[in-house]
Amino acid sequence: MQESKNITRKSASNLALAFVLLPRAKRDAMSALYAFCREVDDVADDEGVVVEQRRAALAKWRDDIRRACDGGVPEFSTNKEFKPVIAQYHLPFEYFDDLIRGVEMDLDIKRYETFADLEQYCYRVASVVGLLSIEIFGYSNAACRDYAIYLGKALQLTNILRDVKTDAERGRIYLPLNELARFKVTEDEILRGEYSDRFEALARSVSQQARKYYQLARQTLPLEDRRAMGAAELMGSVYWKLLQKLERERFDVFGPEPTRLTKFQKLALIFRTWLRILRGAVVPNYGTP
Repeated sequence: MQESKNITRKSASNLALAFVLLPRAKRDAMSALYAFCREVDDVADDEGVVVEQRRAALAKWRDDIRRACDGGVPEFSTNKEFKPVIAQYHLPFEYFDDLIRGVEMDLDIKRYETFADLEQYCYRVASVVGLLSIEIFGYSNAACRDYAIYLGKALQLTNILRDVKTDAERGRIYLPLNELARFKVTEDEILRGEYSDRFEALARSVSQQARKYYQLARQTLPLEDRRAMGAAELMGSVYWKLLQKLERERFDVFGPEPTRLTKFQKLALIFRTWLRILRGAVVPNYGTP
């Protein structure tokens, strides 16, 4: 698991942060899952490589993870480490295929017309990771799958709001075009990084969509599985706080640095989530009106 751990350690991502609440075996399993996700995402995002070469590389990753899922011998070292985890937790190839389909969308699609169009992307790149994660966490109620889908979409929409500037620098606009039209924001304004009251209203409409999914996740998580979902709940708390910070800053995301939580804020959320789990708190720490 050493390579997977190294990838996770270097990432400094919020997803990796959530692993601290897991017992060691599940933490190692999640590191292997994260490493796979990071690797395929990096392939899709490497703009120093032409699109068709990236597409071919992702096809190789698809074939390789299929071998791992089928009990064969994978070629990539990350997948070699991941194979025992896949077998232990019965992770299905269909989820990995969906995830790769999601990152492949970034090769061809730079705009999304509606929320419904964007929702498919969010499902593939975020909800599917949640569906894989809950198999590692363990659950008893099938409603956890709906919880994972809702929470994944909430987290991805929060990411999209935070990363408007960095995405625009790559020529990508994830905010739905029909929402741009509704608030009279042009694509060129976003690509140039122009902030306005109209952009704030546009971003707030996307924030409301994210809030809907946080609320659905909050309502859907079964009582009997709340303790098992501690790491996911920490993720929900971190990104909920990030969304609230974006809202307080009126979605002015075109500055030199993306909006982030401080290390102290993250540590406080870890401690608070851990304490809530120990006390058997039954209400998620996010998704409030």
